[in-house]
Amino acid sequence: MATINSVNSASINTSRISGLASGLDIDSIVSDMMKAARIPVDKLEQQKQLLLWQQEDYRTLNKSLYDFRNKAFDMKLNSTFLTRKTASSNESVATISATAAAQEGSYTITVNSLAAGVAKGSSIALADEQDSNGNTLTLFNQFADFSLRGYADTDVVMVNINGTDLEFDLGQDTINTVAAKINNANLGVTASYDSSLNRFFLTTTATGSEAEIIINSDSAGFFANGSHNSILNLNIDEATSYNGKNASIDFGDAVGLEFAANTVAVNGLTLNLKNTGVTNITVARDIDAAVTSIKAFVDAYNETLDTLSGKVLEKRERDFLPLTDAQKKEMSDSEIEKWETKARQGLLRNDMLLQNIISDLRGGRSRIVQGIEGAYNSLTTIGITFGSNDYNGKLEINETALREALTRDPDSVKKLFTNPGSNEEKGIAVRLYELTANAVKYIADKAGSSSSFSTVDNSYIGKRLTETNQAIEKWEKKLESMENRYYAQFTAMETLINQMNTQASWLAMQFGSGS
Repeated sequence: MATINSVNSASINTSRISGLASGLDIDSIVSDMMKAARIPVDKLEQQKQLLLWQQEDYRTLNKSLYDFRNKAFDMKLNSTFLTRKTASSNESVATISATAAAQEGSYTITVNSLAAGVAKGSSIALADEQDSNGNTLTLFNQFADFSLRGYADTDVVMVNINGTDLEFDLGQDTINTVAAKINNANLGVTASYDSSLNRFFLTTTATGSEAEIIINSDSAGFFANGSHNSILNLNIDEATSYNGKNASIDFGDAVGLEFAANTVAVNGLTLNLKNTGVTNITVARDIDAAVTSIKAFVDAYNETLDTLSGKVLEKRERDFLPLTDAQKKEMSDSEIEKWETKARQGLLRNDMLLQNIISDLRGGRSRIVQGIEGAYNSLTTIGITFGSNDYNGKLEINETALREALTRDPDSVKKLFTNPGSNEEKGIAVRLYELTANAVKYIADKAGSSSSFSTVDNSYIGKRLTETNQAIEKWEKKLESMENRYYAQFTAMETLINQMNTQASWLAMQFGSGS
């Protein structure tokens, strides 16, 4: 007969017993039993991970499509093809830039005068702002004239600058707080004190004839000359307006044009006036800029097709499934990384949505644009052809032919890309913009958007992830109940064995006492 191990019943945990009575490793037995039971959950977790990887791949592709959509948007603007290049024969007089509205041609510009503001400064050095110990002096202590004019250090003087009354406390304010009060009052005037020169300055913030400094009232004679000379020696007479000057130019036959600033706009041109004198300027269509824009657009198109087709053609490694938590515990970080790299490959292989997007993008570039008067009504006519040895048929540019088209008939080339129209009249960039905008929406419907502010993902993959999470949650509850049941059964067994051991011990004691 097998020997029954003895154990005290007080040591038994009635919820989960570790096999003290039976001698079995119950935790290991239950763990092994649960491994088989967890197989459906592991499969759901793997399915969830595949969905998350798919979602991430879709969203990465959508970022590429979104970037290309923005390129297409720029290309469907007329301004992209109306860039002008300019030149000035004398840049010491004026430099020039042009908007799309500028007319091509040559112009003579004469700068008669530059715009200027008003600048007033102390004509002589003022008294020091600090005493011999380096302490900052108040207005009353710095300027002896206040005392000579009958003011005390408790007085407040008022000055009206450009229509605004400002108060200065002779016993509290300093020359620097005076400047700060003026600057904070938004008077169109900037005040400053240069301690290295001991001089105070007032300048208008703007230039032109409307820029003004006027001291309307100053009974103390602090800023303006009245019954006394200005304490700050600014050479400003009370109630006298000091104004800036306008710039004056002759633009061809249009003479005496006046502007408040030295950056002026004339007939689609922006002139930065630097000095008086004469300069000849030229304005021409910037073919280089148009070529650069078209090349960048074609490169973006090709890169987008490469990205999409790369996912469609990527080989699926079906032997590599997402790792379970148990499998990861037995692997190093580098092994996990290598495995998961293979496991997530090819998840979008032969994806119908992506194949349809690729087909749309290829079709959108190849049609003839109807309604264009001229020879340049398709990409091939301007030197942009489709590569025959490439899966995508990527675009290739003959730059010589492109430049020739832009030189001969720039308006037709512009319309080839930008024509609004409808259906067959839409320009290439207009078509591709609309197709790409639709593609972005389709992929967002499939995989959601990482930039969405909504906490609920109603995309196709988002709903599947919700369903999968719910299924996992149900299984986890079921497994928890199953595990508890196993432990309860083993607990009952351990309790029974313990009782049997107790009885055996009692019988052994009885037989021993009877002998």
